[in-house]
Amino acid sequence: MPIAVAVRTLCHFTARSGDLDLRFTPSPSGVEGIAGHQSVTARRGPGYQRELPLSARFGGLTVQGRADGFDTAALRLEEIKTHRGDAGRIPANQQALHWAQAQVYGWMLCEQLSLPSIELALVYFNIDSAEETLLTRRCDAATLQAFFADLCTRYMAWARSEQAHRRARDAALAELRFPFAAFRTGQRDMAAGVYRAHTSGRHLLAQAPTGIGKTMASLFGSLRAAPAQGTDKLFYLTAKTTGRQLALDALQHLGAPVAMPLRVLERVARDKACEHPDKACHGDACPLARGFYDRLPAAREAAARASWLDQAALRDTALAHGICPYYLGQEMQRWCDVMVGDYNHFFDIGAHWHALTQEHAWRATLLVDEAHNLIDRARQMHSAALDAAAFQRLRRDAPPHLKKPMDALQRRWSALARDHAGEHALLDDVPGEWLAALQTTCAALTEHMALHPTEAPDSPLQRWTFDALHFLRVAETFGDHSLCDLTRGTAPQIGRGRPLPTVNIRNLVPGPLLADRWKAAHSATLFSATLTPMDHVTDMLGLPETTARIDLPSPFAAEQLDVRIAPWISTRYNDRSASLDALVRVIATQYTERPGNYLAFFSSFDYLQQALDRLTTRQPGMPVWSQSRGMGEPERNAFIARFVDGGQGIGFAVLGGAFGEGIDLPGERLVGAFIATLGMPQVNAVNEQMRARLQARSGHGYDDTYLFPGLMKVVQAAGRVIRSEQDRGSLWLLDDRFARGEVRRLLPTWWRVTLAPPP
Repeated sequence: MPIAVAVRTLCHFTARSGDLDLRFTPSPSGVEGIAGHQSVTARRGPGYQRELPLSARFGGLTVQGRADGFDTAALRLEEIKTHRGDAGRIPANQQALHWAQAQVYGWMLCEQLSLPSIELALVYFNIDSAEETLLTRRCDAATLQAFFADLCTRYMAWARSEQAHRRARDAALAELRFPFAAFRTGQRDMAAGVYRAHTSGRHLLAQAPTGIGKTMASLFGSLRAAPAQGTDKLFYLTAKTTGRQLALDALQHLGAPVAMPLRVLERVARDKACEHPDKACHGDACPLARGFYDRLPAAREAAARASWLDQAALRDTALAHGICPYYLGQEMQRWCDVMVGDYNHFFDIGAHWHALTQEHAWRATLLVDEAHNLIDRARQMHSAALDAAAFQRLRRDAPPHLKKPMDALQRRWSALARDHAGEHALLDDVPGEWLAALQTTCAALTEHMALHPTEAPDSPLQRWTFDALHFLRVAETFGDHSLCDLTRGTAPQIGRGRPLPTVNIRNLVPGPLLADRWKAAHSATLFSATLTPMDHVTDMLGLPETTARIDLPSPFAAEQLDVRIAPWISTRYNDRSASLDALVRVIATQYTERPGNYLAFFSSFDYLQQALDRLTTRQPGMPVWSQSRGMGEPERNAFIARFVDGGQGIGFAVLGGAFGEGIDLPGERLVGAFIATLGMPQVNAVNEQMRARLQARSGHGYDDTYLFPGLMKVVQAAGRVIRSEQDRGSLWLLDDRFARGEVRRLLPTWWRVTLAPPP
């Protein structure tokens, strides 16, 4: 079967050598790179050919691409690369890759025009100074042909094995069977809905109750659809570590990789995968970066044979070949079928999975787990803040050559402080003069970092610079979906004056900024137990109008969950002290009547502590444990480990935190929950601005800002109680507002809710 490969992919696979070198080099954005190419080619003469399509064959391999430019008069082919800083500091391994691309295009052109030789040029264009650095070589056609043949020979064996893997994978997926004797109630319907959506290339919003096995249903449906859909990649995106593990467990139940030739890759954050966190990512500092590309081919082959590449397996493979586990994973993203990782891999600004999907024109399928979380997470990804305190500390100790731009930024920041008094100020736009000064400062800082690549990694200067560069990227997309405001900082202004404010860009509606992500995905399923109302979710996330919807009924009976509202209790901030005794009385009475394991959810750590103190004072022998601020993973695991079959006690937690979703406590591990809050965001200046903006946009700003997000958290937390058709439990909703019609309409329809009389 013929194989086609892009020049860039061929060279990326075969032509890299030497060390991994990730010392800071300031790089242009994609838009700046395009503009730089246009600037260079606009300077050339009338006989200059731009974006010249070229191709060549080697056996059954077709190599194709577009050369940046060809000067027909000088017979010079140009490969144009944009950069910042001194071109002499471009790493040698990057230059070698650039020359490889130029040589491949050079052979293609020699073959096409029957040229005996050709001049090749690397044109490095500095987008800040508009200066060109020209490196040239005269190459004869025979040498270029031999170079081309060597790359193709090395790539061909891999490509043939990839073709065989794809055929075997698709054949196995076409015969894939559900791994259990029977579907749970509703699970077959969800799997069928996912299958239909993905085979037709549509997006799907799927609300399905907790406990039906959404992870397995979505993976089974999408994998069965993969051969007919022509899926290249399946991205399983989660909000939390627990979601990643559930997906990996489901994939193993489905037979990966033993009974099904499916390559699965788990991606974790770099700091969790790093073997030498005290060392910089380059060959002079880290032994796993030294000679990385020389050892990569063997490690890549071993990883491809292993197929199952969760964090532990990937680490073992990488260390066996003496290379960095994280960057072996980065390479294997191109060659794995299923990737499991956090939302940010596809939805963040500059997300790598999205970039690879566009670069390689992959037909990608998305599965978005617990999709109600994506609204807030996407808002965070497309928001930014710059703190004046960190900037002023850097400015005091900055090298002399950085003083001028940093002083100019300081003056603009001081002007903002003078012009906008008070603790909070809403701006119509990102302040232009301050933003221009920030851009100048960032240019100076990035130049400094490029000149001093051996400075300590993750230094305060580097961290602030990256924060500032992120702010600039967010500012480029500023629009009516976001707002800019100032909040008073803690750093005093040098000399007299008010403290300098923190400058914030806050995304309110991520939908417009996610449109390109939905477009890049051939199909996507977003699923959760709490996607009500679906119009709200669709609008917030910017899903296409053609997105299909399914809302599956619960497999659980009303008799399984005793849901009671306490309408005599108010958990409003001003009422908490007066209602605290009544609240803990409900908790103590329920526990006494049916001892077992319970979860009690509160709106904040302060409120949690008040209730915990009052309960332990009145019931000193009652077993309790609580969530604390900044809990690490071992502490979270210890909290959950207290919920054992036959156990007794009450775990106190914050609604919307680590224990409100994504944990599975079936049977007697959890027999009930108390929810002492509607989960609504705090009323403050920022949220009120959001409410006003969303009111103007949708006509229901209060619901979008407060009610809908709050009730999603409530329903998620309540879903911890009933996990199977055999479970029985109780749920107390401890606030009079739960009795309101507009609130009760957002609760699951299978609940039979009663108003409990006061004790």
